[in-house]
Amino acid sequence: MDVTQAPSTIAAATQVQTNSTASARTAISSDFETFLRMLATQLQNQDPLNPIDSADYAVQLATFSSVEQQVKTNELLEGLVAQQSLAGLQGYSSWIGLEARSAAPVHFDGSTPVEIVTDPPAGTDRAVLVVKSAAGTVVSRVEMPTDPGSFAWAGLTEEGRTLPAGTYSLTLETYAEGVAQGGIPVEAFAQVIEARNSGGTIELVLRGDIAVTPAEVAALRDPG
Repeated sequence: MDVTQAPSTIAAATQVQTNSTASARTAISSDFETFLRMLATQLQNQDPLNPIDSADYAVQLATFSSVEQQVKTNELLEGLVAQQSLAGLQGYSSWIGLEARSAAPVHFDGSTPVEIVTDPPAGTDRAVLVVKSAAGTVVSRVEMPTDPGSFAWAGLTEEGRTLPAGTYSLTLETYAEGVAQGGIPVEAFAQVIEARNSGGTIELVLRGDIAVTPAEVAALRDPG
């Protein structure tokens, strides 16, 4: 998906919101007509010797009117929220085609190296890149430099075999004087191919169908 497709997506979402609002208003109008018919029937069939107090009719009408106004208010609020969400989505459409750096899982196509960024804490004297498959199985442990930097991960195991294409999670295990200091996230660059609204939350879809929120993006750059 490219930038030119984003406006059509936003227009379609706007049309859905408009259709939904129109349907709700039609339903309210229909319900009000039904209420009036029921009220007229009630008047026609009331006991002449014990007629219903006119104040009761006023209460019923006022109650229905209050419910109608509440529904319209809710529709207005939903419309405002939808408009704000669409405006935000349109703003992120400019990110499509750029490369985003995040700590999300990486997509390895089976041949092209993935650029990763590691930042071991001070005092680290050993660092190991731990690679897990989408199923959570450790498939590779690779010794890494202890200095912060950017590296090309070629998708290789310790034995030099190339891992199959797929999605992998990367963690850097760090050690100081032989004592494990725990694992820290490894960031990687991936191209943004789509911006979408998922349940009211804006998501950026990276190559490999990996979704992140804008807040999870640490840096952006032009590809190449």
